[in-house]
Amino acid sequence: MKAWTRWQDWVSLVLGVLLFISPWVFSTSTNGSSSWNAGIVGVILALWALASLSTATIAEWISLVLGVWLFISPWVLGFAALSSAAWTAWIIGILFVVVNGWTLLQTRSSRVGAPA
Repeated sequence: MKAWTRWQDWVSLVLGVLLFISPWVFSTSTNGSSSWNAGIVGVILALWALASLSTATIAEWISLVLGVWLFISPWVLGFAALSSAAWTAWIIGILFVVVNGWTLLQTRSSRVGAPA
């Protein structure tokens, strides 16, 4: 696939931005662990989405791992009781895993079907 054309990478970029702004949207910015997690992971995910849009498959793998981290972070960092921050992490984490997993499967299947 040509660079800058995969819809999954654009979705990943939007999800990263949404994750970054979620502490202010849901008024959870006073909770340190959830806010820092959303800010740091959101910026990393958005940057990796930009890298993935331009070229590399490695960005999808890193985004996949960060999506898994994001999903488990409410329990690991202890903010699972803060429902809006936890649900944001769970939903965006699942969406990142689905979108980037889909891209990896699509990339793999296009390589398998390509002539050698």
